[in-house]
Amino acid sequence: MAAAEENSSLFLIFILTMIALPLVPYTIMRLCRAATVKAKTIHCRCSGCHRSGKYRKSIYKRISNFSTGSNLTILLLWIVMIFLVYYIKHVSREVQVFEPYSILGLESGASESDIKKSYRRLSIQYHPDKNPDPEAHKYFVEFISKAYQALTDPISRENYEKYGHPDGRQGMQMGIALPKFLLNMDGASGGIMLLGIVGLCILLPLMIAVIYLSRSSKYTGNYVMHQTLSTYYYFMKPSLAPSKVMDVFIKAAEYMEMPVRRSDDEPLQKLFVAVRSELNLDLKNIRTEQAKFWKQHPSLVKVDLLLLSIMTQTDLCDVKILATSNIFYLFLQMELLIQAHLTGESFALTPALLKDYRHMLELAPRLLDELVKIALLPRSPHGFGWLRPAIGVIELSQNIIQAVPLGARKASGGNPEGIAPFLQLPHFTEATVKKIARKKIRSFQELCDMPVEERATLLTQVAGLSDEEAQDVELVLEMIPSIEVDIKCETEGEEGIQEGDVVTMYAWVSLHRRNGLTAALPHAPSFPFHKEENFWLLLADATSNEVWLSQKVSFMDEATAITAASKAIQETQEALGASAKEIGFAVKEAVDKVKKGSRLVMGKFQAPAEGNHNLTSFCLCDAWIGCDTKTSLKLKVLKRSRAGTRSHVAEEGPVAEDGIEEEEEEEEEEYDDYESEYSDDEEDEKNKGKGKVANGVAHQKANSDIDSGSDD
Repeated sequence: MAAAEENSSLFLIFILTMIALPLVPYTIMRLCRAATVKAKTIHCRCSGCHRSGKYRKSIYKRISNFSTGSNLTILLLWIVMIFLVYYIKHVSREVQVFEPYSILGLESGASESDIKKSYRRLSIQYHPDKNPDPEAHKYFVEFISKAYQALTDPISRENYEKYGHPDGRQGMQMGIALPKFLLNMDGASGGIMLLGIVGLCILLPLMIAVIYLSRSSKYTGNYVMHQTLSTYYYFMKPSLAPSKVMDVFIKAAEYMEMPVRRSDDEPLQKLFVAVRSELNLDLKNIRTEQAKFWKQHPSLVKVDLLLLSIMTQTDLCDVKILATSNIFYLFLQMELLIQAHLTGESFALTPALLKDYRHMLELAPRLLDELVKIALLPRSPHGFGWLRPAIGVIELSQNIIQAVPLGARKASGGNPEGIAPFLQLPHFTEATVKKIARKKIRSFQELCDMPVEERATLLTQVAGLSDEEAQDVELVLEMIPSIEVDIKCETEGEEGIQEGDVVTMYAWVSLHRRNGLTAALPHAPSFPFHKEENFWLLLADATSNEVWLSQKVSFMDEATAITAASKAIQETQEALGASAKEIGFAVKEAVDKVKKGSRLVMGKFQAPAEGNHNLTSFCLCDAWIGCDTKTSLKLKVLKRSRAGTRSHVAEEGPVAEDGIEEEEEEEEEEYDDYESEYSDDEEDEKNKGKGKVANGVAHQKANSDIDSGSDD
C-alpha cells in the first residue's frame, strides 16, 4: 500500500518536472524579450490615422493581443504546475521514516525507565480511553505503540540500533513513477490501457503531424501558396507594364479560393461604374471580354474546366461557359475590390463584399512581397533579374498602402510623376493639387522643401485647408523618410575589376525624418492593418532591364542590424589582413552608423564582360510614394590579363535623371498605361554622367525620386 502511494506521488513529481523543464526557461525568454521592447510612438498621429482605430490600444485590443495561442498555452501550463505543487505538498501523504525515539520524544540511547515514562505520558494524551478523537487513536496505534514495542523488545531494539529498522536488515525496494490505478489493473484492463496510451501518445501526435504537414505543404515560409508562386512565375514578363502588374497580382491562388456570390452582381456593377476609368474592361461587352480571357489564359480555364467536369459530372462542352464565367467573374471581382480601395469607394460595399475586401487587403503585402521576389529571380544567362516588373510591383504596393489610384501616376500639368505623391497626404484631393499648382508648386519635392511657415500659409490660404487640416499635413510630412545611399563596388584585395572577378557591393542606406524617428509605421489611414516600411535596394542596368543585385532593407530592428553590420565589417577587415585595433575601430564606426539610422547592405556578383557598364542603384519604399532615390554608377571592366595589372574607373551621374530605358514588348492589344516615374526619354539619357567619382564610389542624397520635375 505504502509503495503504491509512493509511486503515485513520484508520478506527479515526474509530470511536474517534465512540464517545468521547458516551460520555465521559455517563460523567462519571453519576459526578457517583452522587457526589451521599447514603447515608442512610431505611427502617424494625424487625425485620419487616429480615426482609423488600428493604433488605438483599447482594453479589448489589449486582451486580444494577449490572448494568443502561445500565451494561453503558457498560462494553462503554469496553472497545472501550481496545482501539482499544491497537490504534492498538501494532499499527497509523504512516506515517513520510522524513528521510535523521535516519536516518543526521547534522545537516542534513552534508558528503559525513560521509555516507559514517555509512553505513559503519551498514552494519557492519545489513548482511545482518554481521547475520543479518531486521529488520536490512529496515531496511538500506528506510531506510539509500535515505537514502544520496538524499544522495549530486546531483539527489535538491537535490530533498530544496528540496521535502523526494528525488523532487521531491509532489502532494496524499487518503484515506478506511475499512478496508483495503473499498478492495480488486471491483465485485460492493462492491455486496454496500454493501447489507449499508445494511441494517445503516439498515434494522435502522428495524425496531427500528418494533417499539419499536408496543409503546410501548400504554403511557403512566407505563408503564400505554392500555386500562387507558380502562377506568378508563369505570368511574369520582362517588359511587364506597371498597369499590367495588377492583372498578375489578382491571379493569386488565395484569391481563387474566395467565394463567388451571384448576389454581389448588383453592388459590383455599381462599383464598376464608379471605378471604370481605372479598368481595362467593358461591362457592356462582357461576353467579348470573357472570350478574350479564354484566349489569353487557356491554362487557367482548362484547370477549372477539368475540376468542374469532375465535380458536376458534366460534359466539357457544357461546362466551358460556366468555367470561363466563374474564373473571369472572380478576377473581375478582385480587381474591382482593389480599385474600390484605391479610389476610396469601399464605403459602398455590402457586408459580404466588405469581408472579402478586408481579406484581400490582409493578404496583399505578403503577396506583393513574393511578386517582387519572382520579378528579381535570376532569368538571364548572367543570373540577373528583371527591373521593370520589379519597379511596377513596388509601385502597386505603394498605391495599395496609400490608397491612391494607379491613374494618378500619369504625368500631367508639367509634373512627370503625376499627382500620386500629393494624394497620400491627408485632406488632399485633385482640386487641392490644382489650387497649389497655381502658385508654381507642381512637384511633391517643392512642397516638402518649402519653409514651414510658407507651407502653412499655402495650405490654409490657397488650398483652403483649415488650421487643423494643415497641421495633419505637417505631421505626415514629418513622417516621410528621406533616403541617402552611399554605394561602392570593388574587388576585395585588388586595385580594380577585371571580367570574371567576384565584385562586392557595399552600400550604406541612411534614413532621416524631420521628427527624428528612424523606425516608424507609415501613414496609411485607409489600410486597415499594420504595415511596416520596407525598402528594396536594387543595383541594376536600366538599359538592359537587368537587376544585378537586390536586397530588402528594414529599419525596424536596430539590434539585428547592429549584429549583421558588425559581423560583415569584421569578416571583411579580417580578409584584408587588418590588425585587431583597425578591426575594432571599423566595427565601432559601423555600429555608430547603424544607431544613427543607417543600414549596411552587402552583396556579391560576378563581373560581366569587358566594357563600360552604366549601373543605377534604386532604393524603393513599398509604403510611401515619392521618397525613392536613384544613384548612378559607371563601372569600367577590363579584359583579364595574365600580368595582373588592372585599372578601374567608376563614375557617378546625378540622381535627378529619369533613369530607366524601358523595353517595350509587342503585344496584340494596346492598353492605356501610365508612365512609371522611372521611365526615361532620350534627352535625359544624353544628360547622364555629369559627375565622376573614383574607386567605384557613388554618394547621393535625395528626398524624392521625383526631383526631375523641378530640375527642368
